[in-house]
Amino acid sequence: MKIVFLGTPDFAVPVLKAINGSKHQILAVVTQPDRPFGRKAIITPCAVKTCAQELGLRVLSYEKIRLEGVEDLKALSPDIMVTCAFGQILSQEILDIAKHGVINVHASLLPKYRGSAPIQYSVINGDEVTGVTVMQTGLEVDAGDILMQKELLINPDETAGELFDRLSILGAETIVTALDKIEAGEIIPVPQDHEKATHVKMLKKEDGLIDFTKPAIEIKNLIRGLNPWPVAFTKYDGKTLKVYKASVSSTNGVAGEVLSIDGGITVATGNGSIVLEEIQLEGGRRMSAKEFLLGRKIPLGYKF
Repeated sequence: MKIVFLGTPDFAVPVLKAINGSKHQILAVVTQPDRPFGRKAIITPCAVKTCAQELGLRVLSYEKIRLEGVEDLKALSPDIMVTCAFGQILSQEILDIAKHGVINVHASLLPKYRGSAPIQYSVINGDEVTGVTVMQTGLEVDAGDILMQKELLINPDETAGELFDRLSILGAETIVTALDKIEAGEIIPVPQDHEKATHVKMLKKEDGLIDFTKPAIEIKNLIRGLNPWPVAFTKYDGKTLKVYKASVSSTNGVAGEVLSIDGGITVATGNGSIVLEEIQLEGGRRMSAKEFLLGRKIPLGYKF
C-alpha cells in the first residue's frame, strides 16, 4: 500500500523504519516543525524528521496540518495514513483522504490510558501488563475501533524509559502485520468499550514531587514511572533532590524521616520505607546515594 506516515518523537522512529523496510511504500513523512531544544534553544529537527531524511524519504512539516497540509496530502493520494505520536489533531477532511483512512499506533491496551502519557502511567500505577494498540483514528482522541493489539509484561523494576524502548519495538512489529492484514481485508474492527476508558493527563514537572505519606511501593512506582522525565523529586537542604532509582524496605517510621544511611538513604513512608539509591542534587551530577553520602552526613531523623 502507498502510505503517508505522521510522527514526531523517538517512539515513532522504529515504527517508521519498520514500515520503510516492509513491502509497503512511504510516499511522505509528516512531522512537527523544527523546535528550539536544550538550554541554548538551538533549533533542532524532531527524531522522526532526522530518521526520514537519513532514509531518503520526503518530509513535510506543518504548524497546523488541518490548515496547511490538506491539499498536499490529497495530492499524494495515499491508500492509508499511519500516525504514531504525531502531536496534532486531524480534521475529518484529512481522515477521509485515504481509502483505508488513518490508523494510529498507541502505547497502551485501549481503552485503558487514552491520552498523552500512557507508558508513564502504566508504570506509576504498578501495572504488570501493558501493550500496543493499532486503532482506526477518528475525531475523538484514542477512541477509534481497535484493529490489533499485542501485550507486553512490565518488569518489576523497569522504568518508563526502558518500557518506552520495548513498546516502540513492539509497535514497529505490530504495525507491519496490521498493514498487511488491512491490505488483505483480514481485519475486523472492534469498537472500544467506552465505559471502561481511562484518560491520562500530560505530565508536568510538579507531578514528580514525592509524598512520603503514601505507601513505599507507590513511591517506588512513581520514581520508575517518571524516569527519565520529568523525574521524581524531594527537597534536601533547600535544594531539589531528584530520585532516579529506589527500592522498597519493610522498616517503618514517621513518614519522611531518614531511618538509615547504610548503602542508601532509607526514608520512612506511609507504609514501609523507600531506599533512595540513585539521586541528583540540584546543581550536581547524577550519582548513587552511596557516593552522595561520601561527602555529606545526613543525620538520622532528618525529615524530607
